[in-house]
Amino acid sequence: MDPNSHPMNQTLDLLGRRWVLRILWELHRREELGAAALRDRCEGISTSVLHSRLADLLAAGLVEQRAPRGNYRLTRSGQDLDTALDAIEFWTTRWSGTPGQ
Repeated sequence: MDPNSHPMNQTLDLLGRRWVLRILWELHRREELGAAALRDRCEGISTSVLHSRLADLLAAGLVEQRAPRGNYRLTRSGQDLDTALDAIEFWTTRWSGTPGQ
């Protein structure tokens, strides 16, 4: 069996791509955001990389686009990551020693 075909490896490969977790974080607990708003929130991301990462997340079924060229939001599968993102936020707050940051 090819180790790269294991679902966990595929998940880690997707989530390990630069900007993917940041995009998921920005969509976390928000109804929806357009590409321009996402680009503004992800300071330093290029338009082409943003669109590439959104395409990856769309293909993985974690993000959906409301209408062609419309706003993006997490799918139910993407919302299932809320617990993991909350845990990362909790850890970050404890690790950084800065409450609410």
